[in-house]
Amino acid sequence: MSTCYIPENLTEALEIRKKTHAIPLAGGTDLMVQAKNGIGVNPSFPSPVMIITNLKELRGIRVEDDGTLVIGALATSSEIAHDERVFFHIRKAASQMGAVSLRNTATIGGNIANASPKGDLPQPLILLDADLVLSSIDGERTVKVDDFITGAKKTLLRDDEIIKEIRVSPVKATHYFYHKIGTRKANAISKLSLSVLVDVEEGIIKDFRASSGASGDKVKRSREAEMILIGRAVAEIPSYVDEFTNAWNRILSPHAMPEYRRESTKRMLKDFLLKIAEGAEPGIYE
Repeated sequence: MSTCYIPENLTEALEIRKKTHAIPLAGGTDLMVQAKNGIGVNPSFPSPVMIITNLKELRGIRVEDDGTLVIGALATSSEIAHDERVFFHIRKAASQMGAVSLRNTATIGGNIANASPKGDLPQPLILLDADLVLSSIDGERTVKVDDFITGAKKTLLRDDEIIKEIRVSPVKATHYFYHKIGTRKANAISKLSLSVLVDVEEGIIKDFRASSGASGDKVKRSREAEMILIGRAVAEIPSYVDEFTNAWNRILSPHAMPEYRRESTKRMLKDFLLKIAEGAEPGIYE
């Protein structure tokens, strides 16, 4: 049986983390599954476990004076899904994260730390260039979610650190798209997920971003492909849409994403872009 610690505050937790390298455990919706030994048998962990649900410093959602959204690492998917201050793509992804019971337990920090290529929340966070604040007893550091996750189940988290919060700077957009495909609505593991945002001003694409989950060893986003469209007139989209979708297709893993899923992704991107070219009103599309 693993040693278990239950700190009462962040400082105590960071001291334990540095001394013992205990695994932080909050909702446990990923870790408990990974550590299971069978029905009726206690799960086994390779290291001591530290239950961090008491840490008030990691809770809450707020918006700072400059518009930066701050989500505590212990915020659950349900809390995120029901908070109108949270950006659309994050809120939508949280709302489709399995069954209600899972959403009431699973935390955003755990979903990021698990670093599953099929994880629901890293995908929109990478779209929005979100930052992570990582705390240790020696201080804090900030790293992009896109940089933090280095591959499947691989991150930059040190064994003396805990994810404290997620920070998302304001992003201007006129058109939003999100879609997830799973085997079933309840407890659905993503087979394909796609987020897109576009900002159009006076007929010019000022910003364009897209991110795809379940498409490789981590969430895929191509800033090179995005630049094909940024700065173009909306009327030019039909002339460049195939170049863009072909460039996007090249970043998707053929092993993680079979041809039919790749084609589905390309079709969703193309259809959304052509709607904008045809004069689609600003708003949310799914």
